[in-house]
Amino acid sequence: MSVTSGLRRHTIGAGHPPGSVEEQLYHETAAGGFSRVDHRMAYLVRVHALLEPSMTVLDFGAGRGKWEGDPAPFRRRLGQLRGKCRRIVGADVDSAILKNEQVDERVHLVPGEPLPFPDETFDMILAFSVFEHVEDPGFYAPELTRVLRPGGWIVAWTPNRSGYVGLLARLIPRFLHGRVLRLVEPRRHDGDSFIPLYRLNDRRAFKRYFPKNTFTHYSYTYSGQPFYHAECIALARMWQLIFRVSPPTWQGYWMIILCKKSL
Repeated sequence: MSVTSGLRRHTIGAGHPPGSVEEQLYHETAAGGFSRVDHRMAYLVRVHALLEPSMTVLDFGAGRGKWEGDPAPFRRRLGQLRGKCRRIVGADVDSAILKNEQVDERVHLVPGEPLPFPDETFDMILAFSVFEHVEDPGFYAPELTRVLRPGGWIVAWTPNRSGYVGLLARLIPRFLHGRVLRLVEPRRHDGDSFIPLYRLNDRRAFKRYFPKNTFTHYSYTYSGQPFYHAECIALARMWQLIFRVSPPTWQGYWMIILCKKSL
């Protein structure tokens, strides 16, 4: 009954230098630092569409502050939720949470222990690139449900277990995982590289751990833009083509949007 040694996993700090693969694929990246299919922007826009100034928010797996080092100023401003809601609490089993300056309160979680919050504390729970690292969803999903108020939202982003990221990650031996990540995403920070478990990032898991008698589901699959391309435009274009022809079941990522029903 535990999670991995850290909950926050996906690198935000990797920038897009002029003439980068991202700019070659999506020329508009040079106009503001993000593309038309940027999954991070899609996530943050959804968060802001649901966020109210009166809300108390839990950033589950907040780590050191995932948006603080974002090289795109607009995306960095969107990621800063402190001051836009009543209170934002950052929680993580990784001690990096103690250095997070983007939250009002920092909570260092103990793996396998219940979340240290009373029932129905939060109006919104956020989890960006976290669910794929949860070791025991049968323990943590009910805990997230418990601390969420009726009418509250869970908004999360995670790779799709059935998509290209999930399929390839499960084929790579664990002892090679970090080495392969450094090869295909050289701008990733080493501190943001962790082995995914893929136990809470497919349709079956969402239905099981966030059942429809408790939650209304608005989630969808989404491919976004390729970023495992080793700074190689040919490889990036190959991923781009795969995205275009992939049916929804095989698209790269999940945008998870859940509303807890009022009983």
